[in-house]
Amino acid sequence: MAHRGDLYGEDFTARTQPLAPGLIAVAGEPALCDPRGALFLPALRLLVVSDLHLEKGSAAARQGRLLPPYDTLATLDLLTAVIEAHNPRIVVSLGDSFHDDWGPGRMPPPWRDRLARLMAGRDWVWVAGNHDPAPPAGLPGDVARGIALGPLALRHEPAAGGQEGEIAGHLHPGAMVVQRGRAVRRRCFATDGMRLVMPAFGAFTGALNVLDPAYDGLFRRERLVAYMLGPERVYAVAGRRLRRG
Repeated sequence: MAHRGDLYGEDFTARTQPLAPGLIAVAGEPALCDPRGALFLPALRLLVVSDLHLEKGSAAARQGRLLPPYDTLATLDLLTAVIEAHNPRIVVSLGDSFHDDWGPGRMPPPWRDRLARLMAGRDWVWVAGNHDPAPPAGLPGDVARGIALGPLALRHEPAAGGQEGEIAGHLHPGAMVVQRGRAVRRRCFATDGMRLVMPAFGAFTGALNVLDPAYDGLFRRERLVAYMLGPERVYAVAGRRLRRG
């Protein structure tokens, strides 16, 4: 595993806020940003992951684009580690769990069985995404277009305008900072304290800079913070320090 200094450099880590527990608040509700890209709501024992895009590699292969076929296994390894760490009572997969509606059928049986074992003994909700609007065939769990939990609203795609308490995915947020001419790019949780957009969790997923016009109107820019994912913790970077690119 790379060291933080290798990824960020001393200047980066000194000028950002390392979050020992990664605890933040969304609309007043405590939430833990896991550096692997999951969000844990301790009061509810609820784990949120977004944009797993399982079976993206096999979908690409069907289109003649040859990618290594191990993205699903890598994502399941990461998901297993997160679930073991937090032992959630509820897991919400916040849309685009599979890269397309045929992904569950392409998943090799041993990997499907492993996913089913992860789901056993806990409530599991598949939120419909734009890539996988249909329920995942042959897998347990409930299916919803969105979930309301007190002041929080969980959905796949962020709604237009100010949406207090919203936790969404879809946009695959990433952030960039520049120190001494060196650019550092990482996936991130993006939030202004009132709403939050999740990083993509899948092994083959990319990131869209939080300063891209696609985010216009979602956050109060003066309060925007990017919680950039490091190998061991997340780093809070104020919006004014972020750069496009």
